[in-house]
Amino acid sequence: MKKLSVAVAVCAVLASSYTSAEVRINGFASIVGGKSLDSDSTLYGYDDDITFKNESKFALQLSADLQEKLTATAQIIARGEDDFDATFEWAYVTYEYSDELQFSAGKMRVPFYKYSDFLDVGYAYRWVRPPKSVYGIPFSTYEGVSVVYSSQLGDWDSTLQGFYGAFDGDIDVFGSELPAELNNLGGINWSLSYDWFSARAAYIVADTSISSNDSGLIGLVSVLSDSGLTNTANDLITEEDKTSFVGVGFSVDYENFLFDAEYTQFEVEDSILPEQSQYYASVGYRIDSVIVHFTYENNDDKHDSSRFNTIESIPTLNSAVNGALEGLRAQSNVYTIGARYDFHPSAAFKIDFSRFEDDITDTETDVVAVGVDLVF
Repeated sequence: MKKLSVAVAVCAVLASSYTSAEVRINGFASIVGGKSLDSDSTLYGYDDDITFKNESKFALQLSADLQEKLTATAQIIARGEDDFDATFEWAYVTYEYSDELQFSAGKMRVPFYKYSDFLDVGYAYRWVRPPKSVYGIPFSTYEGVSVVYSSQLGDWDSTLQGFYGAFDGDIDVFGSELPAELNNLGGINWSLSYDWFSARAAYIVADTSISSNDSGLIGLVSVLSDSGLTNTANDLITEEDKTSFVGVGFSVDYENFLFDAEYTQFEVEDSILPEQSQYYASVGYRIDSVIVHFTYENNDDKHDSSRFNTIESIPTLNSAVNGALEGLRAQSNVYTIGARYDFHPSAAFKIDFSRFEDDITDTETDVVAVGVDLVF
C-alpha cells in the first residue's frame, strides 16, 4: 500500500499545482472474493481456498482541464494480484479540435473490445469479470497516438477511432511471464448505435516479438537450425512476426432485455503461437435493481493443418515440430450464471458461478465469485 499512498500524494500535488485548471478526481474499486469448487484444479487464479485478493482492485483517475480545449488524464490502479502495488495504467493528453474530432497522445487503452475503455471498472458491466475467453489478450495498453471522430449517420451515432503506437513489457503467454514488444501497433475501431441497439468492429495489426524461456523449444529451434532447416526454425520463433486482430460485436438493451455478443480472432503469423478464435453470447434480464444473466463462451486455439508434417524426410524432427505445435492446442467452453444487485447509486453487489470445460483434457472446473463494485 506504500506505493499507492505515494501515487495518491502525487495526484494531490498535481491537483494543487494547477491553480488555473479545473481538476477532477474520480475513482473506482472492486472487492472480489472467490474460490474453486474443485480441490485439484484452478481457474481465474482461484484454488479451493477462498481469497479476496486475486481480482480486487482500487483506482484513482485525475482529469485536468488545461483550457483552450486541452485536457490531461492519468489513471492509477492497484491490483490485488500485484500485492496492491500502484501503477499508472493511463497517462495521456487530449486536444479537442472540434465537437467531432479529438486527438490524444500518451499511454492509453488498446480498443480491442466493447468494454475496453471500462475493462477495470467492474461497475460498468453485469459480470464479476468480462468473459475471459474473449477478454483474454495479455496486455491492454499502448503508448502512442489516437484520433477519434464522432458524427451522425442519419439517425445513428457513429464513432470512428484510429490509433498507432507500441507496447513493451511482460505478458502472460500460456502461464509464463515473458518479455514482449509490439511495434507498429495500430488499427481502427468503429462503433454505431441507435436507440437500444449498438454494434462495433475493430481491426488491429502489429509486429510482435516475444522472448521464450522454454528450454525445450529453444533446444528444438537450435537443432532445426543446425540441420539446415532455418525456415522451420524461424517459424517457431516469435520475432517481428505479423500480427492481426479482428473483433466484431453487438449489444441490445431493449426495455428489460439485455444481450451482448462478441467474436474475436487473433493470429501471430509464422510463430509458435496458435491462431486463436473465441466468442461469447450473454443474455440478461433486468428486474428493478437486479439483473440476472447467463453467458456462454467458446475458445478454440489451433495451428492450421498446413503447418504439420513439413519435414517428413526427418521423422524425429517432424514429430518434435508437430508435438510443439499441437502442445498449444486449446479448446474450451465456459458457462456462467450470475446476478447483479444495484443496492446503492454508486455500488453493485455481484455473484457469478462459472463452469470451465476443457475439451482437450475432458475436465471441468467450477468457480464461484462474489464482489462489490464501486464508483466515486
